Order: sequence, then C-alpha cells, then structure tokens
Amino acid sequence: MNFLPEEIDRYCVELSQDEPELLNELNRFTHNNVLQPRMLAGHLQGRVLAMLSHMIKPKVVVEIGTYTGYSALCWAEGLPTNGIVHTIEINDELETKVRSFIERSGLTDRIQLHIGKALDVIPGIREDLNLVYIDADKENYSAYYDLVIDRVVTGGYIIADNVLWSGKVIEDPEKMDYETRCLFDYSNKVKADDRVENVLFPIRDGLMIARKK
Repeated sequence: MNFLPEEIDRYCVELSQDEPELLNELNRFTHNNVLQPRMLAGHLQGRVLAMLSHMIKPKVVVEIGTYTGYSALCWAEGLPTNGIVHTIEINDELETKVRSFIERSGLTDRIQLHIGKALDVIPGIREDLNLVYIDADKENYSAYYDLVIDRVVTGGYIIADNVLWSGKVIEDPEKMDYETRCLFDYSNKVKADDRVENVLFPIRDGLMIARKK
C-alpha cells in the first residue's frame, strides 16, 4: 500500500499534524482487534482527509465504507454548522464499536451511521451531496459513481480510495484479477468523464479525486 520509502513516509508523518488522541486510540484498537487493519486510513491519510474536509467544508458527506469509523471522524472535522457525514457500513458486527467511538467524539449529531448495502442506502439519503468518499467493495466503485454523480452539486467532490491497489493497476489489463480490473476501469471512467476534472494522488494506496464542473 505504501509506495514511498519507509523513511520518507515516516518523515511525512512526523512533520504532519499529530494524530488526535481519540483517533490514535481507534487506530490501535483496529490493529489489535479487527481483521485486515491495513484497511484503516491511518495517521497520514487521515490527516489528508481532514485537511480536504477543512478546505472543502462540505455540508453533506456520504462515505461508502465505514470500517471502524476512523475516516468518518476525519471527514467530520471540517464540517460547517449543521453539516453531516452519512457513513455506510455493510458489516453489522462493527456497529457497536463504531457507535462507541462516535459517541466519545461528541459528534453523534454530525455523523450518522447506516448499516446496510450502500446501493440500497444511498437513494434514501435525500440531501444534495457535497462530497462522496468511496472506500468499499472494489467491484462496485463504478456503480457507486453512477449512483451519486447526478446528486453531487457543482463544485462537489467524489473521492475514491485504493485506486492504485498496491501497484497492481499498472499490470497488463488482460492479466489483472477482477478487483484490480474494476479499479483500473473506474479510474479510466473518471478520467474520461467530461463532467468532472480529476487528479490521482499517490497517497498511500491512491486517492482519485474528481471535482464536478
């Protein structure tokens, strides 16, 4: 997932804002108690998401893929008054722990957790969308994009995580496994969409940022 030399990555972390105490605890909890802890955004990427949130100041965020709630807490940092993060998680076994960290953050009025399939949940979220963060099942990235693009406001963002997929996306497309091909197709889909302008950041496992024109 990390493409920078370990020393450079460490240097970036050291010279970035410190990880908030609650997020540091959530980071440690995830690594000690939850399967596939590498799915967590973590310190550096978390600070990137928080910085983007402060820059964009989104009123309505839809996050597809909560996991243990780390990135939802990061997105909530830059919300304006009355802003909200709708975060969607399919694994109901994580619900109790996610809710406990949201409660401890004091952001229960700003983060709404939805348990279920994102393709079913999103149509029930009625607000216009300022920012959508896709970090869930890779085979549905394009479906999520198609579902939200018309509901994202002009100047709003769709941000997708894991688009570099540990570097596998630069393999021969004919030899890619299914998930890799889905991510490859997603990035090319965004690039070809004249409704957005986009940039792919090689941050951790890759962030594709698309801004709606």
